[in-house]
Amino acid sequence: MSSLFTFPDPVNEKAVRVTAAGVALLSAAAILTRRPEVLALIAYGFVARVLAGPRLSPLAQVATRVVAPRLGPPRPVSGRPKRFAQALVAVASTGALVAYLLGAHVLAFALAGVMVVLASLESGLGICVGCLLYAQLTRRGLIRADECADCADVRGRIGIAR
Repeated sequence: MSSLFTFPDPVNEKAVRVTAAGVALLSAAAILTRRPEVLALIAYGFVARVLAGPRLSPLAQVATRVVAPRLGPPRPVSGRPKRFAQALVAVASTGALVAYLLGAHVLAFALAGVMVVLASLESGLGICVGCLLYAQLTRRGLIRADECADCADVRGRIGIAR
């Protein structure tokens, strides 16, 4: 039995990519509508996913329970790089909300634009920029990944030459 505040390892790459598509759409909606509520929803989703995986995120629940199972068998990948990537965007999305609340609307929606790009790369091409950064940090010894060889070199599974 797992605790509420754990992150799954491995994760289903298909569910991750579906969630990323939702994040890209929500981020684009935030930019188009200029609504801080959408920024708050995005920030909540990332913080929830970092803390508890998909359990507390409505978007991730739809992705893992409804959409991904219809896309065929799961494609398991290491959860550690994905959690690291989620944490980076949790900081960025929370920063976007704080920037908006402080009146820095251009900065807030610029950060949302970055989220559109990064989430689109993940959902459309399977390129997780946070995972690539995680791999770089593990290869340089800044993050321990002794029990996870895939964590130190994620390039192979996304088609980048070694």
